[in-house]
Amino acid sequence: MKIDMWFDPKCPWAWNASRWLLEAELVRDVEVRFHVMSLAVLNEGREGLDAWYADWLADTRGPVRVAIAAAQKYGEDVLRDLYTALGTRIHRDKRAIGPELYADALAELGLDGGLAEAAGTEEYDEALLASHHAGLDLVGEDLGTPTIHLPGPDGEPVAFFGPVITPIPRGEDAGRILDGVVALAAAPGFYELKRGNRPRPVTR
Repeated sequence: MKIDMWFDPKCPWAWNASRWLLEAELVRDVEVRFHVMSLAVLNEGREGLDAWYADWLADTRGPVRVAIAAAQKYGEDVLRDLYTALGTRIHRDKRAIGPELYADALAELGLDGGLAEAAGTEEYDEALLASHHAGLDLVGEDLGTPTIHLPGPDGEPVAFFGPVITPIPRGEDAGRILDGVVALAAAPGFYELKRGNRPRPVTR
């Protein structure tokens, strides 16, 4: 089974979901493919954002632009390792987002260091929008990342926002959670499963 996930590198919930999916690959016959979306694009023009969230969004365009530039140069398969390199620095090492972080992540993978310059340009924004909408248009309005697509019972993709989960499931726990998601995808008309009082994400 092929599962597609759309991520914004800064989102801690997307990071946890991506690590869960990679864990699930080890215990289930699945292949995860990664794609880029943008929380800045998602929230562009929205009124009433909390001040802290508006501030938090301020540096989110750089990482997605670098990721899109790398995907255009090397193909989308590069996003698996590049997301890990960026996300490890952002979520585990708690490093500031900026040119040094991009350069280090690219260097770790032996990728063109000049791609870091994409963070400050609009050159790749059209491709970013295309990737963003490919992931989110199917899942519906007012939803973000993590977003996953997986095959439905008729072979057509079923899109979900989530799972929003912490801490990161490991081993067979990751597999069982994936089993549940796959079962929900096979249920005609399934719409939402949610609870409040969301805890802070544990990203390690």
